Amino acid sequence: MKKIKIEFTNERIIPASGLAVVGAILGKSDFVKRCNRMDVTPNRSQHQIKNGDVLLTYIGLLTMGKPAYESVHEFDDDPDFYKYALGIVRSIPSEETLRQRMDDIGSSMRSYILAENIKMLRDNGIVPGKLPNGYVPVDIDVTPFDNSKTKKQGVSRTYKGCDGYAPIMAYIGTEGYLVNCELREGKQHCQKHTPEFLRETIRMCREITDEPLLIRLDSGNDAAENIGILVEAGCYFVIKRNLRRESKEDWLQMAQEYSQDIETPREGKTVYIGSDWKPVSYKTADDTEKTITVRAGYEIINRTIDKYGQFLLEGDIEVNTWWTNLGMTDREVIGLYHAHGECEQFHSEIKTDMDMERLPSGKFETNELVADFRS
Repeated sequence: MKKIKIEFTNERIIPASGLAVVGAILGKSDFVKRCNRMDVTPNRSQHQIKNGDVLLTYIGLLTMGKPAYESVHEFDDDPDFYKYALGIVRSIPSEETLRQRMDDIGSSMRSYILAENIKMLRDNGIVPGKLPNGYVPVDIDVTPFDNSKTKKQGVSRTYKGCDGYAPIMAYIGTEGYLVNCELREGKQHCQKHTPEFLRETIRMCREITDEPLLIRLDSGNDAAENIGILVEAGCYFVIKRNLRRESKEDWLQMAQEYSQDIETPREGKTVYIGSDWKPVSYKTADDTEKTITVRAGYEIINRTIDKYGQFLLEGDIEVNTWWTNLGMTDREVIGLYHAHGECEQFHSEIKTDMDMERLPSGKFETNELVADFRS
């Protein structure tokens, strides 16, 4: 592994200089050697350019925010620098070789990449930041990738109304380290395959930290199966509830009768905050049926006058509820869920800083490989 010596200077530093740090971090692991041992094309003769060199090249492109295959031509300006910085052994692949080998590898390395990501965080002493209450947040969310006007595999209508993909991502810590991700077709419902993703994410988070985990999910993942997985795994959680067919009027009536936290921020607007308890039934891993009582926190807003001073003939009722097993106050639980919105910033960094929204390949498995490299 190359030793990195950091010096302060007034000289102009080109953006690609940071690749030396990327190469040094990757050089601490045996990930590249493991890639080289993989035979992704058994029916062909041995490649002159190893898998490790191909993947190092593409990781370098991603860190520069240039995921398109043709961007590899920028390495032609100073190939010796890029080879040394990234630890490339033989040579930098051409655009055609890069495209073909990425297609050959596809999604076959997903488990290796995710495991290496966890190992890299541990080996470099990365400790996920905790919330003031001592919990380590794990934010799981689906975000659409707009790939409109393309005919790529898996591109279909997303819930945002654009054609693209709908990957699910999991971030750990207050810093938002990407610990797990899964590329999905745009039309796929956010709950489909989420239980498996949730189990995998919890397992990986346990490898990074021994601190208590706080899992935060949106209403699209309001499912008894998810709650059961989190309870059985000993995790804390805040999950936005989906009211489905529940009556807003019934919630308001209950809040008016039992809520102890009532405020009137302005005339014609009353806010009720409190908690109720509801039964949840789920099946364990050994198919045992369980029914537990789970706290359902609520924030109910009743408006009889809008913000412009207009009286409403029928009151406007807004009901927000959350599943949680935290022993904190209702307002603290609400604040913790609102902080879940920070993961939108993490999504934005991937889409803009890394320019990863429009994936480079027409093949789904290749784009899945690219998505895995984001971690």
